[in-house]
Amino acid sequence: MYNQILSSLNEFIDNELFLDSGQKNTLIKKHKLTLTDSLQKGHWTTNLCLIASNLAKKNPRDIASILIPNLESHPEIEKVELAGPGFVNIFLSRAAFLQQVDDAEGNSNYFFDSSSKSKEKIQIEFVSANPTGPLHVGHGRGAAYGDAIGRILQHLGCEVSREYYVNDAGRQIDILACSIFLRKFKCFDVNAFPESAYKGSYIFDIAKSLDLHLVLNKSEINLIVENLPDDDEKKIDELIKRIKTYHPNSWLLIRDHGLSYVIQSIKEDLTEFKVTFDNWFFESSLGELTDNKSEIAAALDQVKEEHAYEKNGAIWLESTKFGDDKDRVIVREDGRGTYLSADLAYHKNKLDRGFDTIINVWGSDHHGYIKRIEATIEAMGYNKEQMKVQLVQFANLFENGSKVKMSTRSGNFYTLKQLIDDIGSDASRFFYLSKQADQHLDFDIGIARSNSKDNLYYYVQYAHARICSVEKKYLEQVRSLPKKFNADSFEGCDELLQMALNAQFIIKSAGENLQPHLVVYYLRDIAQSFHQFYNSVNVLNAKKSEQNNIVRSLMIVKSVIASSLKLLGIEPLNKM
Repeated sequence: MYNQILSSLNEFIDNELFLDSGQKNTLIKKHKLTLTDSLQKGHWTTNLCLIASNLAKKNPRDIASILIPNLESHPEIEKVELAGPGFVNIFLSRAAFLQQVDDAEGNSNYFFDSSSKSKEKIQIEFVSANPTGPLHVGHGRGAAYGDAIGRILQHLGCEVSREYYVNDAGRQIDILACSIFLRKFKCFDVNAFPESAYKGSYIFDIAKSLDLHLVLNKSEINLIVENLPDDDEKKIDELIKRIKTYHPNSWLLIRDHGLSYVIQSIKEDLTEFKVTFDNWFFESSLGELTDNKSEIAAALDQVKEEHAYEKNGAIWLESTKFGDDKDRVIVREDGRGTYLSADLAYHKNKLDRGFDTIINVWGSDHHGYIKRIEATIEAMGYNKEQMKVQLVQFANLFENGSKVKMSTRSGNFYTLKQLIDDIGSDASRFFYLSKQADQHLDFDIGIARSNSKDNLYYYVQYAHARICSVEKKYLEQVRSLPKKFNADSFEGCDELLQMALNAQFIIKSAGENLQPHLVVYYLRDIAQSFHQFYNSVNVLNAKKSEQNNIVRSLMIVKSVIASSLKLLGIEPLNKM
């Protein structure tokens, strides 16, 4: 019925309102046909009259007086009512309502025709944590978010590519290699280990796994560790410089081994978290600025032609031309590129691969970086609208009332793998997605372990498992599950069915707005409605004439819960 009603509304716009073509197109884009939130308001509602009144310069009630008889001519529509300032509520016949439910149950995109549209090519770059240690629980939220968005967009017909950007060319990797070297050769006492080095136990593991044919005597170690600067950052830089100078071959082996070890660890954790990437893009593949044939040199040459200038020996991007608050350095005085130069080249690479849209999932601390990247995109001749940035707040984990630390440098952090081992990947993903991604999230691991209503994951899964139990007991009595609704007049499940129909609209909105938490909110609401129904109706002791429709309704609710969970990367549980 959705498409038939929508078609009638568009015909009404075309034939009855006497608007010009521009006004008609505006109205067609802006008016909405949505499911009601209560069957007391009908099955469908539209704001067409309200939106049209501004364009047609008419009272919305006058427009409704023409529209309502038009809609009531449909045999499947029982009545149409005007509500509020100009909303039109549409009541279907019961047979049409149940037929709509049956039809939608077999087609997860029943209300939306995407067959005539070309597939939008979308790339999502997410997680992209520096490969300097294991993923901690703070990274898990971006992983769950990016993966859920990818699943939802694929479900809606998009062609999605997931990418992890590996920052393997920066100073942090040098600090990782230095930390491994210092642990391998026991260059410092435990309490004297440099503050700016990586201190986690995983550094010992990497050092132990390193097969290196190098032995250092006391004097060789002293060459590295004596007379260091007092400043922590200068100290680590000096250590890196000395190790590179005195042991260049070993340095490269340690650096490569450490990087490979950490990346493999990250891949394993993400796989266990049900997150896989189509591509791992290494920053080092962009090449060096000193190589004229490299991607990074080519990208910088492109912007330097019209949108860069030299000042104090550095090269500056005229990013203020494109809305940034100040111009940005892309090449330092000493000839080294900045972070922005690598990002500029990387985004050129992404856009040159032919994606219609690129989605960057960044930590909220990157908010100030958006304008800079938009400026580089426009400076290279692309449209900044092709890039969408989704900011994700790191999740704060609490246990026994205390906040768990997440510093990779200090080594005192709770890893994503520990969280998965503790409560499972599905519960972890659910909690990460339970709130809008750019809002603060406190993740109470104690609640996540509990079997109570306070644990929303448990509450939703319990709804699914309860329906599975009902089905099993019903089969013991009847031997087959109902495939259609019958003509029984029992309407006790109709509100549940109306909520089940809304799943498709929620999922579409979640994809269009890149907000997977909308699916979690929906699951919360339908689980709550189901539990209330279950507690008030004894399903298996209901009248035989009603049981068919009750069980059929619960089957549809179960199907909707299961499919919605799967779009979040979560397996529905059949028993608990």
